[in-house]
Amino acid sequence: MVKIGNIELPDFPLLLAPMEDVSDPPFRTLCKENGADVVFTEFISSEGLIRDAAKSTMKLDIYETERPVGIQIFGANLESMLQSVEIVERTKPDIIDINFGCPVKKVVSRGAGAGILKDIDLMVSLTEAMVKHTSLPITVKTRLGWDDDSIKIMEVAERLQDVGIKALSIHGRTRAQMYKGNANWAPIAEVKNNPRIHIPIFGNGDVTTPELAMKMRDEYGLDGCMIGRASIGYPWFFREVKHFFETGTHLAKPTMQERVEVARRHLQMAIDWKGEKLGVFETRRHYTNYFKGIPNFKEHRMKMVTSDDSAGVFAAFDEVLQKFGDYSFA
Repeated sequence: MVKIGNIELPDFPLLLAPMEDVSDPPFRTLCKENGADVVFTEFISSEGLIRDAAKSTMKLDIYETERPVGIQIFGANLESMLQSVEIVERTKPDIIDINFGCPVKKVVSRGAGAGILKDIDLMVSLTEAMVKHTSLPITVKTRLGWDDDSIKIMEVAERLQDVGIKALSIHGRTRAQMYKGNANWAPIAEVKNNPRIHIPIFGNGDVTTPELAMKMRDEYGLDGCMIGRASIGYPWFFREVKHFFETGTHLAKPTMQERVEVARRHLQMAIDWKGEKLGVFETRRHYTNYFKGIPNFKEHRMKMVTSDDSAGVFAAFDEVLQKFGDYSFA
């Protein structure tokens, strides 16, 4: 059993990574139904929360069925971060996660996200103040370091643990790498194997198959796995990993009927949550993976991603089911 504070999780839990414009309540719900043990919101700007910016406050919405759920915030200003903790607390999440890993320029240029890896003292002091400011468990997501010449993840892990975080998720790349090259899990394993470390250490980066999840568990000895891009448009990834852990065999791929049904539900939930226009627009990124591997599919995918209203997308789903209903996914 793995624990984040008082939250009890199964051995080697699977966590849905916080992903901008992806990890919204509809998608988190689908991942939860398919075996995700903990889900995290999209990352939320502390400055946006304080200004009551509509996009930021909307991201605080959580469904009861998602629990345990973590709300992730980012920022580099102490007062703003403490105020945002108070705002987040009102929505009663199970966990508050701090993003010290986002590599995007507009975040890093403010000294937030992975930008704070250049100032570990600030990272630690911010975290300590936030831990003291709430009774909710504080966790952190970060990267190995700013670049290959400044990998200080061991120091970061020890110091953040010492000021009271309850778990640490580490993406196996530096900020300089962005999402290029291969994730390096060896330094994450070194953190886990450090006798001083007693909080859960979760690995993140490049877990794209059940075999790789098992490798992270068995060869690298990590406490759990945070899954990001492999789940986009494919919430079944979580159940496939768990099935592989239990049986050593691959679960049959979801049928065309199931894919269309889940894609329809996903779109409808998104519309119910954020309205027709945004719901249609922000669900588009999932369709490539929902229907990946089908030959001669481009025409149908284009209809899904260019329709400006849901009726067009739902009609495209119906066409797909009619034309490819018997298609077998290997």
